[in-house]
Amino acid sequence: MTTRPSSMRDVARRAGVSLSTVSRVMRGVPGVSPAVRERVQNAADALSYVVSRNASGLVTGRTCRVAVVVPFLQPWFFGSVLAGISDGLREADLDMLLYQVGDLRGQRGWSRTLPLRRNSDAVITVSMDLSAQECDRLDDVDVPLVLTGQHVPGRAGVSIDDVEGAAKATRHLLNLGHTRVAYIGSRGGAWLSLSSRSRLAGYRAAMAEAGLPEWSVLCSPGDEGGELAMGELLSGHHPPTAVLAEFDAIAVSAHRTLRRSGIPVPGAISLMGFDNHETAAALDLTTVDQSPRAIGAAAAALTVEILHGAAPPDRYVEMPTQLILRQSTSAPRRTEGLS
Repeated sequence: MTTRPSSMRDVARRAGVSLSTVSRVMRGVPGVSPAVRERVQNAADALSYVVSRNASGLVTGRTCRVAVVVPFLQPWFFGSVLAGISDGLREADLDMLLYQVGDLRGQRGWSRTLPLRRNSDAVITVSMDLSAQECDRLDDVDVPLVLTGQHVPGRAGVSIDDVEGAAKATRHLLNLGHTRVAYIGSRGGAWLSLSSRSRLAGYRAAMAEAGLPEWSVLCSPGDEGGELAMGELLSGHHPPTAVLAEFDAIAVSAHRTLRRSGIPVPGAISLMGFDNHETAAALDLTTVDQSPRAIGAAAAALTVEILHGAAPPDRYVEMPTQLILRQSTSAPRRTEGLS
């Protein structure tokens, strides 16, 4: 014969208090006298009571869960942000419900089909590039919404300034003395369009500020995109002396073309990325660090603060970026005839 596990009601009956009092004690919420708190804890220990999310939710109206919506679990950026969110929510004793939306078709209908209302106390989106209409639709879920990797005025969110980050990277190359600075960006994709546009805008702003013409090439996603784009840049009579890639994966791909062509980095062409991916250090790649795990942790912290009333529901947190100077960039040298 099996014995059913003790319930919160059993603890309340043994301690002679209400269910709400037991819930407050179990969650560490203030407003309970030390004597009553001790009595409840002793009753829970005597009954070997384990806190039940569902039972606590019946009293508080909370699920103790946060829905996190992400387009994909890969590449590296998404996984790193999710790790930061998971750490932050776990520290606050909240569970993470993960929804992977997938392709463009999934993006168009996800906010209508996901059961967010009954399953979560808040929603965090990661690099979803939501439209105003999609944000408004999520308001119908009637739980706090925190945008990660996207800044929408009047909405809670955590992101970097992609425009300034790319401008800062471009200025680094200009300050080294380069005047022929090219940019390799992604051709698009439903999930990267916002950051792609912002980083390209930052590059263009820095070049215009220096009075120099822009020189950008867009590549398709995948390992070969950066390779082909770098090949296009090298095909002219006057190749660039420096190249900034939208993110490190493109820079790594472009580096393969330079290596196969026997073109030294940075001896002939300086190469710079964005993200500070794990492979950037292995290639000694100069890059812009945006610490995606820290972004995720900040998004989790903001969500917890909003749930506890410690932050307004429209607070925006801008995370810093940092230049990571390595050996892939240097002052320009002669590059004519490299094609």
